Amino acid sequence: MARLIPAPATARPRARPRLWRGAVFALAAVYFLVPLAASVIFTVDVPGKGVNLDAYRQIVSAQGFAPSLLLSLELAAVTITVVLLLMVPAMVALRLGAPRLRPVVEVVCSLPLVIPPIAFVAGLVTVLRWGPEHLADTPLYQTFVVLQNPSFPLVLVLAYTVMALPFVYRALDAGLRAVDVRTLVEAARSCGAGWPQALVRAVLPNLRRALLNAAFLTLALVLGEFTVAQLLGFQPFAVWIVNVSGSQAQLSVAVSVLSLLVTWALLVALAALGGRRSPSRTTTQE
Repeated sequence: MARLIPAPATARPRARPRLWRGAVFALAAVYFLVPLAASVIFTVDVPGKGVNLDAYRQIVSAQGFAPSLLLSLELAAVTITVVLLLMVPAMVALRLGAPRLRPVVEVVCSLPLVIPPIAFVAGLVTVLRWGPEHLADTPLYQTFVVLQNPSFPLVLVLAYTVMALPFVYRALDAGLRAVDVRTLVEAARSCGAGWPQALVRAVLPNLRRALLNAAFLTLALVLGEFTVAQLLGFQPFAVWIVNVSGSQAQLSVAVSVLSLLVTWALLVALAALGGRRSPSRTTTQE
């Protein structure tokens, strides 16, 4: 008569210690929240008057606030459009037709992280000075005038586009690695779509989160960039904050706190929007 042999008891996996995770999150919270709390206290604590919110009430009516913020938002919108129109087709074409050139493109797009902003601005200033002096009798002279129009300086758009390349490249590269671009394009082409239609209808819906990440990083860069705009003599939002800090310290800190909170809100909205799946999202199975 066969004897039943009990199966050996399997050892339960030990629960991974989570103490160090809590410690890391606590340190990160202290690192980020303590300076923010100190800034908020500085803006609302008036000696001899207690808590006062006048610094936040004066933001909207402050001189130069609305024009500088509007200029930064316009620059951000145009920069996002230009950098995405430049990088998305290039990254898709690189992945489909020339994958061996990827390290070269990665190095080129990473150069703005290596070149100091002061050196970058020095090169821009040299070109902007050289152009009007040597091209005064040519139609290209008006090009340099338009580039430096104070109401909307296109030269800042060009500079911000270059500075955003590393972040946009990383975001798009991560998105393209997560989808089978070749299969999507071939499927769209087999259905009679041209290359632009294949890119817009098959590839871009699957890159929604990558596009949102690239757009958000570019927006954060444009809103917080100071060196290039200051040295070129323009006054977007970041330059206005620094200029107003000399005479109205509480107001400038209040604007900085408000802009940081708005940036966090945009990040949360981006995460929520990127986490939703469109019902018409294209999926492929190999």
